[in-house]
Amino acid sequence: MNLITIEHVSKSYTERMLFDDVSLGINEGDRIGIIGINGTGKSTFLKLIAGLEEADAGTIIKGKEVRISYLPQNPVFSEEKTLLENIVEGLVHPEEYRDIPGEATAMLRKLGIPDPGVNPSILSGGQRKRAALVRTLLMPADVLLLDEPTNHLDAGMTEWLEEYLKKNGKALVMITHDRYFLDAVTNRIVELDKGKLYSYKENYTGFLLLKAEREAMQLATERKAQSLYRMDLAWMMRGARARSTKQKAHIERFEALKNREKIVADAEVEINALSARLGKKTIEVNGISKSFGTKEVVKDFQYIFLSTDRIGIIGPNGCGKSTLLKLITGNLEPDVGTVEFGTTVKVGYFMQENEPLNPNIRVIDSVREVAEYIETSEGTVSAAQMCEKFLFPDAMQYTLIGKLSGGEKRRLALLHVLMEAPNVLILDEPTNDLDIRTLSVLEDYLLRYNGIVIAVSHDRYFLDKIANRIFSFEGNGVIRRYEGNYSDYRNVCEQEGRPYIQGITDSDGGSTTGTKEATAGEKTDSRTTWKNREQKLKFSYKEQREYETIDGDIAALEEKIGALEEEMAAAATNYGKLQELTKEKEAAEAQLEEKMERWMYLNELAEQIEKQNGE
Repeated sequence: MNLITIEHVSKSYTERMLFDDVSLGINEGDRIGIIGINGTGKSTFLKLIAGLEEADAGTIIKGKEVRISYLPQNPVFSEEKTLLENIVEGLVHPEEYRDIPGEATAMLRKLGIPDPGVNPSILSGGQRKRAALVRTLLMPADVLLLDEPTNHLDAGMTEWLEEYLKKNGKALVMITHDRYFLDAVTNRIVELDKGKLYSYKENYTGFLLLKAEREAMQLATERKAQSLYRMDLAWMMRGARARSTKQKAHIERFEALKNREKIVADAEVEINALSARLGKKTIEVNGISKSFGTKEVVKDFQYIFLSTDRIGIIGPNGCGKSTLLKLITGNLEPDVGTVEFGTTVKVGYFMQENEPLNPNIRVIDSVREVAEYIETSEGTVSAAQMCEKFLFPDAMQYTLIGKLSGGEKRRLALLHVLMEAPNVLILDEPTNDLDIRTLSVLEDYLLRYNGIVIAVSHDRYFLDKIANRIFSFEGNGVIRRYEGNYSDYRNVCEQEGRPYIQGITDSDGGSTTGTKEATAGEKTDSRTTWKNREQKLKFSYKEQREYETIDGDIAALEEKIGALEEEMAAAATNYGKLQELTKEKEAAEAQLEEKMERWMYLNELAEQIEKQNGE
């Protein structure tokens, strides 16, 4: 059943066109994730659906009985009422038998707010967002519109929300940059790109594959059009006369090709700034402790950071993760212990709440205040060129900062930090408000970065990608170290039979349902906990031969795909040949994907066998 229909909608903001003639239908059972780079109008799109803004053109038709519940990026509460009163206002009906205040209180506790009677004015921004999420989820609705629901949720809260949204049956349209969350919850991805809307009936992983196919076909079409245009231009320059219908049609085709909307490959954020040299002595943390009143948030923590460290810091909200960063950077003095810096250490601190950017100056001027030039692996780059690399093209560089979207301001703040060429990067919730494309490039940069990375994050995908060591807050100020990324941390916790997601502590010190445990004797998936297998692990003869040759098979397929791409570029004007090559390339890519899955299985099995034999 159709719930909401969006037809031929256009919307501009100042001189920027956000959507141009876009259409979308929202049906029962749809769980839609909206993605796109910062500034493409994702939040505006949700506001249009919610009826909070009007389109410049087109119509949005909502079913007569369809009810909408909307979670904004920056929720507002009345400070004349308690938090619980704000949440339940308008939700309690005498004819209904639901205990709305009780449900709201339970949800608030799950999301780390133990006292529903507080005044909203004393809550942090993250707590207000979580309270607004409770209000939105409890609202009687057929369609949920959620703008960044996972911001300010720790891993346990995020997993609870995943399960809640999958079970409640309401149609869902949401904006989030959490890629694991998108994969788990959505069955449809809508991408806003250059004013157009593209819909994919897939989760995030499926979307990536389909988008790559769409872009490959578009670029192949563009190469063909360019080739036709060059031939037609040569024909026109020979002085052809429109003396016949055929010649008139040829001229009309030439004009259409000349005036067509060009298809270009997506611009990507490019981050390749060099870090300053890091000496032998880095940062030495010597037995630091920190308390606030009777609450001990860091207890006797000591660590000497290595130049190759990629540290991910995890734990429930309010446990002291940001406090630890402030202690490490010297922005906060420990009660006990010391933090010593090497003479070459240069810290870049990307805070959860960056210092406010001056809204009345232009983007380019704000960057020039940091540095006019910076040394990169490509040589000296100007502030204007760095802006280009961060998806601030020439026209946008002269835009006032106050006119940027929240995500664009966050990207600009990251540029400020990296322009200083630090050799120690401190990142406090870097994934909040950055779009997925920017995050992907940031992750790749961090893997190449010649310095120390220390990141607080609840983004499981981000931690799996960049971390080689996890610091986990485990209660009462205790910080435990784990080798590997977030998934490795979870596996260790499962094998030890204890919580792998840090629970949300309520007021009496208990743990809420946000905690997951792998209890003794509990049946678990053999793909994640191989120790459950009773039989002795070993390769079959066929698996052994396959394991020895699979790397070569993968390399051969990659070479084949590369050669096919070159042939496709050369055959851009031969549609029949291009179709044939496209089918061959798709078949090779399918074989490669199958080989890669097999490679992962065989290598995991080899590691398990080696570990088993070592024991």
